[in-house]
Amino acid sequence: QVQLVESGGGLVQAGGSLRLSCAASGRTFSNSIMGWFRQARGKEREFVATISWSSSTYYAASVKGRFTVSRDNAKNTVYLQMNSLKPEDTAVYYCATDPRGSLSYPGSYSYWGQGTQVTVAS
Repeated sequence: QVQLVESGGGLVQAGGSLRLSCAASGRTFSNSIMGWFRQARGKEREFVATISWSSSTYYAASVKGRFTVSRDNAKNTVYLQMNSLKPEDTAVYYCATDPRGSLSYPGSYSYWGQGTQVTVAS
């Protein structure tokens, strides 16, 4: 059974930074594609970033240049460094793995963490 546990969320002022972590267990992490998604209140879950087993990355246009996804296979952990945060980045952030299909479509992913709240104050 795959388990994903996110951490690192919190309250930050606009322009600030946060680093989210997602610790994975239950499978060979180093071979896994990992994705980050977010869901604001009243909105659909949306793609943020993805990282392949070889650390190739892909970002949503809304976060490109501000967010950086990385992984540490020795620690079975994927990170999302978020800089220059904006109030519109406020959402619950989720990590996911084991996609079957489009990497930017939430429905492609089989396993999800519980999410971590990020709130950006203006």
